[in-house]
Amino acid sequence: MLEIRWHSRAGQGAVTGAKGLADVISTTGKHVQAFAFYGSAKRGAAMTAYNRVNDKVIMNHEKYMEPDYVFVIDPALIYTTDVTINAKENTIFIITTHMSKEELVASQPKLEGKTIYTVDCIKIAQETIGRAIPNTPMLGAFMKVSEMYDIEFFKESMKRILAKLPQKIVDANMLAIQRAYDEVK
Repeated sequence: MLEIRWHSRAGQGAVTGAKGLADVISTTGKHVQAFAFYGSAKRGAAMTAYNRVNDKVIMNHEKYMEPDYVFVIDPALIYTTDVTINAKENTIFIITTHMSKEELVASQPKLEGKTIYTVDCIKIAQETIGRAIPNTPMLGAFMKVSEMYDIEFFKESMKRILAKLPQKIVDANMLAIQRAYDEVK
C-alpha cells in the first residue's frame, strides 16, 4: 500500500490536493483514500491530509501511517512540526522551499539522511495562479518524483477535476503543475 502524508496550513489546498490526487488515481482502477486531520478549523492553522492507494480495498481508516511520501507545502512547518515522525528509512520528502537541499538540511537536522526533493511551490503558485495555494504544484512535483503517471495524463485528469472553475484558473493550474514537474530537484 502506498501512503502519503501532507503537511500544510489550512487554506493552502492540501485537502483539495489529496482529494484531487485520489480522484485521478481512482480512474485507474486502484482503491484510494483521501482524508484530513485539523487541529483547528482556522485558516492558517497547521493541519495534515492523507492519501492511501492500493490494488485491494483499503480497510484501514486510521490517520496513523508510515508514509512512503511526505509532502510539506508550507516550508515553516519543517521547524514547527516533526514532519519526519513515523517515516520509514526510504520515505521520500517533497518540500516547498526556496532553499537548496543542503541549506534545508543544515537548517533542520532532522532531515539529515532523508531522501529529499525541493521545489518552490508557493512561488510557482503565486506566479501562475496568482495566489499562494501550492497544492497543484506539489502534485506536479510528485508526478515527476514518483513517476506514478505520465504528466500529460495527469494534467488531463486534473482538467476534468478542475472543470467547475473558470478556464483561466484551470489553465493557470496546468502551468503550475508543469512548472513544478520541471523544477523539482
